[in-house]
Amino acid sequence: VQLQACGGGLVQAGGSLRLSCAASGRTFNYHAGWFRQILGKEREFVAFISRSGASTDYADSVKGRFTVSRDNAKNTVYLQMNDLKPEDTAVYYCAADYSLAPIMQSRADYWGQGTQVTVSS
Repeated sequence: VQLQACGGGLVQAGGSLRLSCAASGRTFNYHAGWFRQILGKEREFVAFISRSGASTDYADSVKGRFTVSRDNAKNTVYLQMNDLKPEDTAVYYCAADYSLAPIMQSRADYWGQGTQVTVSS
């Protein structure tokens, strides 16, 4: 499975962005997650979505502002980010794994290349 993340950019505080993560290689029958990393800091969990889309989970810092979704017919997972704050500035990565635990432990089998999100104050 190859993952291609896109949709990052520069936005003012309070603005919105939608990230996409497209999977190729085989049917995207995997759990998926979004993570972010600030230069010099550890990668942190942002959001999770189960392979069916029925279950989601979020980091406390983004609850109520970010929404993860997926369209399995398009092999794509999305992260809608609203009310963005300067502290959301980071490189965002999508990840996928057939099992749940590796994603929640930030050791998924498959990772996208990352897309930069910059929020100006």
